[in-house]
Amino acid sequence: MKKKGLPLGRPVLCRLGPGLAATGILLFLLMPLSAEDFGAGGSAGGAGTPAQTGLPAPPEGEADPGPESPAGGDSSRGTFAEDRQFEGSGPEEDALSAGDSGFGFDGGEVPAGDEDGFGASEDGFGFGDDSGFGFGDDGGFGFGGEDSGGSGGASGGGFLSHFKLSGSVKAELTAFGDDFTSAPKLRDARWGDIFSGKLNFNFSGSNAEAVINLRLNTRFDNDPPVSFNSSSPLCFDEAYLRAYFGALTLEGGIRKLTWGKADSMGPLDVVNPLDFSDFTSLTDLMDIKIGRPMIRASYSLGTFTKLEGVFIPWFEGYRFAGDGRWVPVQMTRYKDDLERQLSGAVSTSLASSSLPQNIQSLFETAMGQIINGVDMNNFYPDTRTLNYAQGGLRLTTTVASSDIGFQYFTGNLFRPGVVMGTTGEFQNAFSAIVSGIDPGDPNTYPDQTAIENLVNTIQVEIDYNRYHQIGVDYAQVLGGFNLRAELAANITKDLSGRDGLVYNPALLWSLGFDRDLVWGINANLQCNESIRLMDSRVGDDWRRDIEAGKDITSTRITLILSKKFFRDELELNITGLWGIEDRDFFILPALIWTKGDLTLKVSGGILGGSRKGELGQYRDNGFVKIGLSYSF
Repeated sequence: MKKKGLPLGRPVLCRLGPGLAATGILLFLLMPLSAEDFGAGGSAGGAGTPAQTGLPAPPEGEADPGPESPAGGDSSRGTFAEDRQFEGSGPEEDALSAGDSGFGFDGGEVPAGDEDGFGASEDGFGFGDDSGFGFGDDGGFGFGGEDSGGSGGASGGGFLSHFKLSGSVKAELTAFGDDFTSAPKLRDARWGDIFSGKLNFNFSGSNAEAVINLRLNTRFDNDPPVSFNSSSPLCFDEAYLRAYFGALTLEGGIRKLTWGKADSMGPLDVVNPLDFSDFTSLTDLMDIKIGRPMIRASYSLGTFTKLEGVFIPWFEGYRFAGDGRWVPVQMTRYKDDLERQLSGAVSTSLASSSLPQNIQSLFETAMGQIINGVDMNNFYPDTRTLNYAQGGLRLTTTVASSDIGFQYFTGNLFRPGVVMGTTGEFQNAFSAIVSGIDPGDPNTYPDQTAIENLVNTIQVEIDYNRYHQIGVDYAQVLGGFNLRAELAANITKDLSGRDGLVYNPALLWSLGFDRDLVWGINANLQCNESIRLMDSRVGDDWRRDIEAGKDITSTRITLILSKKFFRDELELNITGLWGIEDRDFFILPALIWTKGDLTLKVSGGILGGSRKGELGQYRDNGFVKIGLSYSF
């Protein structure tokens, strides 16, 4: 059996030891700074002005223009606010829009829908189509000392005047509709992780700041790269250092970025992969984004104009459920088809042999065990090398009343391409095993070398396609509508359209708006589509062409309706997604009550439509979720 590379997703960054070590290093680096560097006081809580905090004021043109920006509600994108938008200290983003691509595995009975849907890359998320803490009794740097600062902000002078701690803890239960169809299913039901949380640390000096965002989670039983794996409940969500040099800002570490003007998961949002191992969390965009190690630089070129560059030294693709109810059907389909191929060849060879029936039955059982023993993780390439390095440039500016952005990115598509089958030598290898068995000797056993030769005839090719993206985005307020649009061209190596393991080049676009309607109802509508080029050259066999059987277009529409009551303490929102070509849908209603730092959320999910669709394949996974969270 041909193996390609090593399994991905080793939890190097997700252990308690490295987290404490990194925190200690940052403390050591910041401790030598003088009181003047940190500021000589300040009020408890609150970030304060640049003069109060000791932080430099943003270069002219990078300050968050806020609601008065010429471009309206989406003005933070492409401005100074973009740098700080997802640092973990603010509220979680809770909006789901259709991305430029689908989120399902490609090939076969479930059309991946090309590059449309939840995914942040061009197609599906699947195969085919494409934040002292410490002790301190008497004035240490931690909690509890008489001279120590509060956990939420500055108090007095010294180190803690610029140390901030924030986060959240959450208790949550998730129940699925089919759990109640029978007593055995109810007994075997898994109702979520019960507890999760976040800890966000921020250290700031006169010209630098360090951010460590930690995630607490009780899941330990998944295997990468199919889904997240950690031997510790504590792992890094983000951890980076930012330094200011006038108009130039430099960052290095594990980051989550958002590129483009679309509300979420647009065709230009190509920096971070997503985790699709649990569809009940799809509305929490920053939760499902996977932080990546990177170096980032941004330079202010004037009022509302910024040039940004990013370098990511290695790559990680989308994550999927490896077992359970959210496993895409394509994961099992490849194995099922391979088993059919092998079973047919085995039956042919055994029929022409003189082996007794009992030995033939043993052979058939053994072949099934061989197929079940095929671990797809062993065939993923090793993407932690510079061979898989990625990078891009993004220029954002404001022209009259419009926010405009241009970007170039080169990297790898987040969805792997898969081709699976056997070589022409399978029949000969199996015949060699059969010929080495003595029908009259019940103790005879196939030669081990012959068995290895047989297994090596099974071919599995998995790779992440290299591509270049050129894109432009636009945002403006017109007639009370906050308009957003993106257009991109993804150029792969398959310029002829005939390479079955490489996705064809494609055009991707997104168009959306949000607007307040009657009775305080806000509507957010977005349409995303991908158009495959050279479609006529796509093959017919999905085993040999990852785009076989796919529509030339993949279109997904997302609608979010929200309404607040009782002085904004209670919110009702409904998110709906509709896959046009797949003829499927996903409806996610939610009722959210917020009282101070406490939030109670009751939500659910209804999936339906064609079982061949990316969403419809999970139509039996309707769920209800209730969670109570506290933010500090």
